[in-house]
Amino acid sequence: MIKNAKTEQEIKLMNPLIWAYIGDCIYELHIREKLVQETNLKPHELHLRAIKKVKAQAQAKTLEKIYEYLTEEEKDIVRRGRNAQNHHLPKNASVEEYMYSTAFESLIGYLYLIKNEKRLEEILDLCDTLA
Repeated sequence: MIKNAKTEQEIKLMNPLIWAYIGDCIYELHIREKLVQETNLKPHELHLRAIKKVKAQAQAKTLEKIYEYLTEEEKDIVRRGRNAQNHHLPKNASVEEYMYSTAFESLIGYLYLIKNEKRLEEILDLCDTLA
């Protein structure tokens, strides 16, 4: 556990790209752990399967599938993540897919940072079920 962690109010005021930065890591770890627990694949195949789940197109589609299950506050987090000014140009995705994957990662990162582990787990389970 991180000492001197930011308050929930400080986290709410963060740039959504910071949420996405940590959300990217959390979601990829979730996917990797799920693959390790549920399969008996070699590392290279694990990597290939993980990439399919964490690439921008897949995350954008996942967000589309779970969106109706989000609270209004979560939808606001998604909106802020989608609208964040990111000057990075995607290599293998459209600008729209990249914006929605950033929105998805923002939601995951936000829930992680505010330590809402119960809701984060619910959303990750929903992603696994619907994706």
